[in-house]
Amino acid sequence: MDQHQALRDRTKRYASRIIKLYAYLQQQYHYNDAALVIGRQLLRSGTGCAANHREAKHSRSRADRIAKFYIVLQELEESALWLELLREHEMAHAEGIDQLIDETNQLIAIFIASINTLRNAKD
Repeated sequence: MDQHQALRDRTKRYASRIIKLYAYLQQQYHYNDAALVIGRQLLRSGTGCAANHREAKHSRSRADRIAKFYIVLQELEESALWLELLREHEMAHAEGIDQLIDETNQLIAIFIASINTLRNAKD
């Protein structure tokens, strides 16, 4: 499996975990507007990183791919905020949230490294 496919699978698994967390929040906090708003924001940003990574595969240029990767970074940073808020307000199991935050941080590091590699690549 090449690196692109491995990262594609990893971002898809990440998005799936976010979807499961959102479903949990809907079930557990049906009447808590804060939890539901955070959940919806997290659902959008957490799944957006996988979608934007897939789009990047079909970039027209290196600059376009870098721009897409920056969008992925923005989505991941936003996801990290919503996850931190869920943890601080004890709206989900701490261990599961901590694992998602760790994965978010690892993905951020991967995309930063990918951007740097693309910037420094020679044609």
